[in-house]
Amino acid sequence: MRQPRPSQLWSLGLGLLLVCTLPAVGWQLISASTTVSVEQKALLDQLAKVQVVYLGETHNSVADHKAQLAIVRELFNRRPQIAIAMEMFQRPFQAPINRYLAGEITEAQLQKETEYQQRWGFDWEFYAPILRFAKQHQLPVIALNTPTEVTKQVSRQGLESLTPEDHTFIPPLAEIDVSNAAYRQKLKVIYEQYHPGHASESNFERFFAAQVLWDETMAEKIAQTVCQQPDQLIVVLAGKGHIEQGYGIPNRVERRMNQQQCGDQPFQQYSVFLNPADAVRTITNPPAANFFWTQPGS
Repeated sequence: MRQPRPSQLWSLGLGLLLVCTLPAVGWQLISASTTVSVEQKALLDQLAKVQVVYLGETHNSVADHKAQLAIVRELFNRRPQIAIAMEMFQRPFQAPINRYLAGEITEAQLQKETEYQQRWGFDWEFYAPILRFAKQHQLPVIALNTPTEVTKQVSRQGLESLTPEDHTFIPPLAEIDVSNAAYRQKLKVIYEQYHPGHASESNFERFFAAQVLWDETMAEKIAQTVCQQPDQLIVVLAGKGHIEQGYGIPNRVERRMNQQQCGDQPFQQYSVFLNPADAVRTITNPPAANFFWTQPGS
């Protein structure tokens, strides 16, 4: 299996463990805010009623990806108007995804034209079944992620170093909110784990800016899609680190939706952690996610 690149390690560090596919006897579904168990059908019914659902994954967990596919199927059965938004593809490569869904190119061509191996690199079969499901049912698949070149530039020289061309697939700098002190501290702990004794404050600040840009880019695309297709359920596949406590993507989507006031219905979204580690389940104020989807004994 291909090893994750250093730029991906921070999200892997926020959630490990495994999860099984649906339907399965023994599933434990928990409301993170109340620690009360939730019945599977009732939770899926609830998820199907909102605009955005985040399925927080550990990127190299085969079982997490099986669970994602199963949940997508269940939500599709309840609400066929679904779009699947994926961190795994970068925004400049939406066109080949659309051509694949239209049957114009093969999976091999899709990997090549999206530069999947260079830009993401985890086993293609982790995500291929979800893409095949989307193609079979003609569901939109949305490329969410920031171009690698841009995040690298920010991590090396900061946001102020970006050129006009760099801004093509990212939000305006005025929308890059780095003010969340709790998120800053959370990422600083992770950063220092991977740079023991070599973590200067300036290097961390650039790293933090790159991570926030990553989050804001994905949040912008999700919010745009909600406004363009208000009757559609967007299922977001992203690493747990981008979702935990809402600091990464969810709060930034909500901020945009409150500012834009798209549609007639109040904006609603839920986050689901797939089989989180015990330490993650104890996080409060706010909890790591709205729901924990786990199997007892895992």
